[in-house]
Amino acid sequence: RGGYESASKHFNPADVEVDVAGRSFLVTGANSGIGKATAKEIARRGGTVHLVCRNKDQAEVAKEEIVTETGNQNIFLHIVDISNPKEIWKFAEKFQDEHKLNVLINNAGCMVNNRELTEDGLEKNFATNTLGTYIMTTALLPLLEKAADARVITVSSGGMLVQKLNVSDLQSGSGPFDGTMVYAQNKRQQVVLTEQWAKAHRNIHFSVMHPGWADTPAVRSSMPDFYERMKNSLRTEAQGADTVLWLAVSAEATKLPSGLFFQDRQPVATHLPLAYTHSPPEDEEKLMEVLEEFSQKFKSVSPG
Repeated sequence: RGGYESASKHFNPADVEVDVAGRSFLVTGANSGIGKATAKEIARRGGTVHLVCRNKDQAEVAKEEIVTETGNQNIFLHIVDISNPKEIWKFAEKFQDEHKLNVLINNAGCMVNNRELTEDGLEKNFATNTLGTYIMTTALLPLLEKAADARVITVSSGGMLVQKLNVSDLQSGSGPFDGTMVYAQNKRQQVVLTEQWAKAHRNIHFSVMHPGWADTPAVRSSMPDFYERMKNSLRTEAQGADTVLWLAVSAEATKLPSGLFFQDRQPVATHLPLAYTHSPPEDEEKLMEVLEEFSQKFKSVSPG
């Protein structure tokens, strides 16, 4: 929280005091934590917000809260499990026929501390954080390509700084399984995805960010020891969401190059000084190829 408080002294409040009526935003993992805080702030500014959530009951409560607190009726709910690639494809294909989209916020994520497989046989952290983010984004690119001032923001984590991209074991099948490190690896993968997309799609502004460590339900449940030690110094959900909001609505964000990693409204390095976390371009290309293969495999089996 201290980091946020000192950084925020230099923020220009006018950056986010904007009216975004008529613009459409999709937020994944929007029923709690940073996703909900972001959705609420966009709703306050008049945006049309699509909440993509896995848990229907929690999502309905979140939607009700957002509508009540903001008075914005243009809040739509979609129930999608981001760890299920077939479901994402089905959702994205239907969404493109019915809606427009200016800004995609990839916020859904998970940190599962034991190696669990989804019904498709995918390791759950990889399925949600990496493949889910990849499919949601690439499936909606055609819609974003048509939009004015299109943006894609992915919520990563500073934890990724300890990981070098590892394309040889994307599903963490070899060696001992450490959920925290698997999560950090997925978050490194999201940074690489953002950099690669930024090169390939010039008329969409891509960014990836570290929200700082915030007091969210996800941190409480997946990192209980860390939470107990740090709970008095964690950021609030709104503080964690601040840079997401800034990247989603401010004119300032898109003056900076596409593909950067942000913390507290500033681009920051994606590697620590002297760290051995840089990867060769062929590894980054390999990541894109493998994800595209997975993506197409699940697309071909989706109905319609």
